[in-house]
Amino acid sequence: MSRSSYIFTSESVSEGHPDKVADRISDTVVDAFLAAEPEARVACETLVTTNRVVLAGEVRAGRPGGSKAENKQLTKDILRGLEPKVRQAIKDIGYEQKGFHWAKAKFACYLHSQSAHIAQGVDASDKKDEGAGDQGIMFGYACDETPSLMPATLQYSHDILRRLAEVRHSGECAALEPDAKSQVTLRYEDSRPVEVLQIVVSTQHKKRIGLHSATPKRIEALIRPYVEGVFPAGLITKRTKWHVNPTGRFEIGGPDGDAGLTGRKIIVDSFGGAAPHGGGAFSGKDPTKVDRSAAYACRYLAKNVVAAGLARKCTIQISYAIGVAQPLSFYVDLHNTGEIDPAKLELALPEMIGGATPRAIREHLGLNKPIYARTAAYGHFGRQPDNEGGFSWERPDLAEELKKLA
Repeated sequence: MSRSSYIFTSESVSEGHPDKVADRISDTVVDAFLAAEPEARVACETLVTTNRVVLAGEVRAGRPGGSKAENKQLTKDILRGLEPKVRQAIKDIGYEQKGFHWAKAKFACYLHSQSAHIAQGVDASDKKDEGAGDQGIMFGYACDETPSLMPATLQYSHDILRRLAEVRHSGECAALEPDAKSQVTLRYEDSRPVEVLQIVVSTQHKKRIGLHSATPKRIEALIRPYVEGVFPAGLITKRTKWHVNPTGRFEIGGPDGDAGLTGRKIIVDSFGGAAPHGGGAFSGKDPTKVDRSAAYACRYLAKNVVAAGLARKCTIQISYAIGVAQPLSFYVDLHNTGEIDPAKLELALPEMIGGATPRAIREHLGLNKPIYARTAAYGHFGRQPDNEGGFSWERPDLAEELKKLA
């Protein structure tokens, strides 16, 4: 039996966290290839450590069936232009430190051609539709805890770090450095968040705040007004406990303090532990990889179910086999909050996105665009769709059609 009164926690990490730096670089590579060729294939992993950036993985530019010579040359041209794009991404985050500097870090690229055996399963032909880029299970989730239809613990954790990044970039809070983590614990009654019990913020900082040494107490006094402004009135109470830089000084951070790798923050990227995750990372992958595109489709459908008022919570799972176009299964769970039979949704929802094949998902959501670097920090979900096609999976444009099903 589900509980209606409980305590729950989610965490987030900033754009300057080492793993998020790696995610940002990997998605910068994806964008570079998709900008040159919308049908490009990318599976890029990034390692960042003290003044070093290493790329590895598989890529292919050019359309299937195109000239091998032209495709090979296009791939070379894109690879040749990656280093300045990667350095710009690091600069945008704000790393100009002795141990990790956008202009001084050593860069190594070991990206190579995509396996022909993978390509033959994914590529469309006269006899088959485009297949999934890998086997796997993907999940999407939505709930009515916040206006973005995201779990409140995760949404507030993201919002804290996004706000601190804003004041850092603007110079309003110049003592802050890029690396940071947050964590929010909420008390729920009747499945609604009613009180913030714990707030954790660990943020990298300069040695001094003005004329004073940057102690944890001074850092707390500096950031607390920004953090408090994230929460709706009344959620923070006298009982709320604050933990700001609980280990002490935090001057050495980012890739100089801890190595970063692509894909190590998948729970931060998705639903903060409030819903299942299929296990596959999003960043560094082009949209033929269902780890990314099908997870976006699951969130899109789940959000529209909740936006339509058909349930307060919705979890959707899709599964695929590599090289096979049609999903192997489609599952809907309304967590005993629904106004409709989930089995009815299991029949209707895939048809609303063309059968939920990899190609149909990409076309319905417009995923073959350079829209991915912006997803690398502060979550892939709960964001506002933009004019360039980014976060198209957050559109509630199926809600009116879904209401008719009820």
